[in-house]
Amino acid sequence: MSKTEFIEQLRSALNGLSEEDLKKSVDYYEEMIDDRIEDGIPEEEAVSGLGSIEEIQNKILKEIPIANIVKEKIKPKRKLGGLEIALLVIGAPLWVPIVLSLIITGLSLYMSFWTIILSLYVTDFSLFLSGVFCIVAAFMQTNGFATGLFLSGIGVALTGVSVLLFFGFNQIVKGMFFLSKKFVLWLKKLFVGEKKSSAEATAV
Repeated sequence: MSKTEFIEQLRSALNGLSEEDLKKSVDYYEEMIDDRIEDGIPEEEAVSGLGSIEEIQNKILKEIPIANIVKEKIKPKRKLGGLEIALLVIGAPLWVPIVLSLIITGLSLYMSFWTIILSLYVTDFSLFLSGVFCIVAAFMQTNGFATGLFLSGIGVALTGVSVLLFFGFNQIVKGMFFLSKKFVLWLKKLFVGEKKSSAEATAV
């Protein structure tokens, strides 16, 4: 693939970004190709060494906040006419609740995500404290050796379980963060995609 073809495909893959973000990303990879060519690497090899368009698209989208992408997508591309403004005002009772519902749903999902993480570690910490209290109580109790042995056994078991759960919860949280990043990337791709060619646009 030539540099020109690569830049065209990259622009198409990033369609939907703001002009500033688009220019910044394209200029970065264009300069990178030029530097490779200056170092004596053939043009096609310099382009192929950057990776696939999809890989580069994913990398760029990960670095751009989703709020910026959504804002650019919903921003009017031209000044609204009087009739369009009137229709927006008349239709407000319909579209305003929908927008608010989407915002509330997003906030609820975000809060639920962190609530689950917090609840996991709070549960684990509670088990650990319970184990420590049982061990302390075993030395402080006055009901005999058997009671002390029982309490210390429970305490050791609880602290041991809490340690195991801590490492297990760490893996669960890592998995949650991984899935959340994949989900956010998927959302970003809903707003950013390839432009239709003029032929396709005419056909539609």
